[in-house]
Amino acid sequence: MKNKLLAIAAAVILLAGVASPAQAAEPELHPDVEYAIDAVPGGIVVDETTVVWPALGMVLTAASDMSRSVGTCATGNYCAYAGPGRTGTKISFGICTVVSTSALASVGSIANARSSGSVQARSAAGTILGTAAAGTGVDVGAGTSTLRCNL
Repeated sequence: MKNKLLAIAAAVILLAGVASPAQAAEPELHPDVEYAIDAVPGGIVVDETTVVWPALGMVLTAASDMSRSVGTCATGNYCAYAGPGRTGTKISFGICTVVSTSALASVGSIANARSSGSVQARSAAGTILGTAAAGTGVDVGAGTSTLRCNL
C-alpha cells in the first residue's frame, strides 16, 4: 500500500510539473534548418539558423532576415577600412552618430551592416565622399575624416 501511495504521489508531482525545472521556450528554427535535420541524420542544432554534422565535417548556416553583416563588418555595426573593397585594417562602430576615422591613416572603403539607414564618408570640410545604404559597402575617395551614421 505504501508503494502504491508513493507511486501515485510521484505521478501527480510529475504531471503537475513541480518536479521538472522551468524550461525556456524553444527557439523557432529556420525552415531550412528543420529540413536539413530531417534530411541528413546526425545533425546538431547550434542555434535557430545553424546546424553542424561533426562526422561529415559539414555546417549549414541558413540566411537570416536579420543578418546584415557586410564582409567582416558585423551585423549592427558600420565600419571603415584602410583599403578599397573592404580590405585592410578596419575600425567599427556600434553607436549611430558622427565618428572620427583618425585611427586609420586613410580610408579606402566603408560598410554599413545595419538593418536601416545609411552611413556617409565625409571630408573635413563636410563633403560627402561616399554613402553606404543598409547592408552595403562602398569604396570612398581619399580624404575621409568622419563617418556620419543616419538613422
